[in-house]
Amino acid sequence: MLIAGASFSPHILDSIVNLRSRLSDIIEPDFGLLGELLSLGVLTHRQYDDIRGEVRAAYRRTDAVMDLLTSEEQCKKFLLALRRTQQHHVVNLIEQHGGRDFISVQLTN
Repeated sequence: MLIAGASFSPHILDSIVNLRSRLSDIIEPDFGLLGELLSLGVLTHRQYDDIRGEVRAAYRRTDAVMDLLTSEEQCKKFLLALRRTQQHHVVNLIEQHGGRDFISVQLTN
């Protein structure tokens, strides 16, 4: 049941958490994403250095970034960084996932 005037926008953080395993496989953390996250204030210099400096697989660097996302504001900046690094397919997946969750909740109520 929809309530007139209510806002039912899905939460980006919830979508990222629900898609975490899939996102780990498709996000490319190198080639600009980490730098964008640093410039947008999502990562501190220390976090950036820690993530970049450790020798590990790309999916582990992506997991380390997602571990640091704790607010909707950070998630919005994360989506902006993904757009700026031409990872629009990831943004679309996150946004569509939230939309599907909203639709399924509405159909079951």
